[in-house]
This record gives sequence, C-alpha cells and structure tokens, in this order.
Amino acid sequence: MNLEVFKTLSESNRWGLLLPEIFLVGLALVLLVFEMLFKRQDLLLIVRLAIWGQVLLLGLIALSYLEGFPTETVSAFSGLIQQNPATEVMRIFFITGSLLVSFLAMTYLKKQDLPRTEFLSITMLVTVGMMILVQSSQFVLFFVALETVTVGFYVLVAYCRKSPFSLEAGLKFLVLGAMSSAILLFGIVFLYGVAGNPSLPGHVSDPMNFSQLASFIAANPSHPLVLIGASLVLAGVAFKVGAVPFQIWIPDVYQGAPTPVTAFLAVSSKAAGVFVLMTLVRGPFAPLSSFLIPLLSTVAVLTILFGNLTALPQRNVKRLMGLSGIAHAGYLLVGVVASMTVDWAVYAVVFYLITYLLASFGVFGVMIHLAGDDDSDQEVDHYEDLGQRQPFLAGVLTIGLSSLAGIPPLGGFIGKLLIFIAAFQAELYGLLGAAIIGVVLSIYYYFGWIREAVFRVWRSPEGSGANSSEANPITVSTVETVTLGGLSALTIGIGLFPTLVDCLMRL
Repeated sequence: MNLEVFKTLSESNRWGLLLPEIFLVGLALVLLVFEMLFKRQDLLLIVRLAIWGQVLLLGLIALSYLEGFPTETVSAFSGLIQQNPATEVMRIFFITGSLLVSFLAMTYLKKQDLPRTEFLSITMLVTVGMMILVQSSQFVLFFVALETVTVGFYVLVAYCRKSPFSLEAGLKFLVLGAMSSAILLFGIVFLYGVAGNPSLPGHVSDPMNFSQLASFIAANPSHPLVLIGASLVLAGVAFKVGAVPFQIWIPDVYQGAPTPVTAFLAVSSKAAGVFVLMTLVRGPFAPLSSFLIPLLSTVAVLTILFGNLTALPQRNVKRLMGLSGIAHAGYLLVGVVASMTVDWAVYAVVFYLITYLLASFGVFGVMIHLAGDDDSDQEVDHYEDLGQRQPFLAGVLTIGLSSLAGIPPLGGFIGKLLIFIAAFQAELYGLLGAAIIGVVLSIYYYFGWIREAVFRVWRSPEGSGANSSEANPITVSTVETVTLGGLSALTIGIGLFPTLVDCLMRL
C-alpha cells in the first residue's frame, strides 16, 4: 500500500461527523475523574453533571439543525460510516434514551447502595455504541459496535450485586448473548467467504462492505451459503430485538435487571436492533427479498402472538413489560417487512419508536417510584388505589399504557396506524390481521393494570392494602414531575397533532 492510498484513506476520516459520540465519551470519562476528585457525599453533583451534560448535547445538536435538517447520505472513514436522515433521527433518539435512563437512575440509586458514576458512564458508552451501530456500513465496525453495546449490558443487567435476581439475569443474558454473537459471527464469516471467492460470478474485493456485498448477493441470490449466512446474521440481530424464537431471555432478564436498565433494554436496545435489521434487509440483503419476506413475516406473526398471549396472565409488571415488549417487536417487524417494498415505511418505524420511547419511559418512571427495596418484586397488586394516593403518577401510568395499547388519540395509536397502512400498501394482509389481533389482546392486560391503579376494585379485607401509602410512601420531586409530565404531554400532543410525521416524511 503506497502513500497515496494512505492519503486517500485519511482524507475520508471526517471526525466532525462523530462529534456527538466524541462528546458523550468525553462526558463519561469526565464523570470518572470527578468521582476521584470529590468526596462520596458530593456524588449527587456527578448525577446532575451527567444529566445536564446530555441536555447540553441535545441543545447543541438542535442548534446545529437550525439551518436545516440533513437530507443527504454522507459516507466517511473509507465507507465504515454512512449517515442519512434516518440515522440522524436515531442518534438523537439514543441520546434522549440515555438522558431518560440517567433520570431514572437518579431515583433508583437513591434507594440502592450501588456505585453511581460507573452506572452513568457505562450507560453513555453503551449509547455511543448504539449510535455507531446504526451508522455502520461495514461488518467489522458493525460487529465491534454491537459487541460494545452487548458487553455494556452484561454489566448493567447484573449491576445490583446484592440481588440474586439481578445476578441470575446477568448470567442468563451473558450465556444467551454470547450464543447470539457466535451465530451472528458465523453468518458474517459465511458471507465473507462466499463473496470473496474468485470462482463465483460477481465476487468483490471487500465482502465486509455493505454496498459491495449487496452487488455480490444480487449476482448470486440463490447460493446456499448466501442464504445461510444472511439467515444467521438476521438471527443474531433478532436476539437483540427479542423476536421469536430468540425471546426466551426477556422475561427473566427484564425482571432481574435494575428498572432503569430494563427501560434501557426495552427501548434503546430494541430500537437499535430493529433499525439495524431494517438497514440490512434494505441494504446488503435487499436482493433476497423473495426469501426474506415470508421468513420475517412468519417471525413477526409468531412474535406478536407469543408476546400478547403470554402477557395475558402475567402479574409481575416488569415481566409484563418484557412480554408486551416482545409483541411490540413483532409490530416493528411488520414495519421492517413492509419497508422492503414501501420506502416510507422506514419513517413509520422510526415514528413508532419515538412514540414507544415516550410511553415506555413514562411507565417505567412510575414503576421506579413504586418499587421497594427488592426491585424485582413489582406486582400489579402494588398499584391498588394509586389514583387516590398519587393522582399524578396514576395519570402518567394511564397515558403511557394507553399509548402502548394503541388507544386514540395518543401517539401510540398514530404509530400503529402508520405501520398498518404501510403493511396494507405492501399487501401484507396476513401480517396486518395478526397485528390487529395482537392489539385487541393487549387491551386486556394493559387495561387490567390501569383498572388496578385508577378504579376502586372490591377485595376481601385480607387481600386489600397490598401496597398502602403507609407501607410505601411515595414522593415525587419537582424535576420528576416536570419530566414525567413532559413525557405524557408529548404522548398526547404527538397523537393530537402528528405533524412530526410530515416532518419525517420530508426527510
């Protein structure tokens, strides 16, 4: 390799495109330095620094977009990174998710004697990994970013070292996560070997590059190794999403993990997996649409039905959110399949993810306040008469759960409606029918939770007062009230005035 090649490669290294990621990494390191400089009683300062640092980052990004949101696709770092309007939205999505996780952690860590700085730093580093992941256009960077995210979650899931549930969840996530990484890596190796084989037509010099791999697959769409490799890669990503048959880890891990980590897994990790899956099926694997559409459609139907049916009898709310999250992964898979033939379905999926973030973090914010010392023990019965004890939290919970159920005129209804319209235009009538059945089923368990919190339900004297205000007093600070109220207001506003949809369509 001569100097001219090195010069060409270095010219493509546009570090300015990664300033948000660099800022977050710097902030994570600054937090660790602050912990060494300040005494333990000043750790509240570190939590505030983490939150306000991320707020500042979002403000700087908003200022940079005053002249207009980017509308072009930009490639950098010799094709490793590719940015487009959808990836820009997802970067903001992940920073917002990290900010809200830090906000939940502020309440959670007050109840637990656990290290605060490390939790916040790991959360930011995982967020950076997800931001890089959705911009990856080459399998080496893709795998490194994905494993950065996964290893960070290994630590976060088992973060509550005193809880056997958290340690068990961490072990299960480690074993199954390692298995999914192996499956993904096997798929990448298959594709690398077959696409670089000079005896095959259309072989390429860099099989790891998404665009080059797409050209090879277009020339060999029925090659057995291509189909096996693509299937294994998608299977590895399906584990991160929680799609059937790779969903077995979700209920136990969601229950055992600290509630802020459960929210992080439910929203940001799922969003990263869904977006990557959509990038793959619309990018390097696009020539395999005739093979992938029936395969992913079957997975989507099974995921929707499994998630909703298993959630019906569930009483532990953390497991309930995990099982309902499986169903939401199924709805998102409907959008992913539709995006293979309907271009605007990409933005329907992104909009759905935004509404899912707002509603889910609102619900998890209420769960944080009602959780006791044992974070894994959160039952529906604990929400008895919440409307009388804390009307504000009951209202936030009702709005969040109603949006997740897809009740008009909330944001979740608009998100599901867009997915359904995209599926109809893509002529995925079977998927559309399964999704509608799933929505009907979900109303039972979501509204069962709402009924427990808002309506007075008769119980025998022995069974009443499971979580009375005297046994578990609830206090909500001004900052918490503003944050949770803001999430609820946005959920309502995005449903009544879904102008954000038009903005996304014009990207």
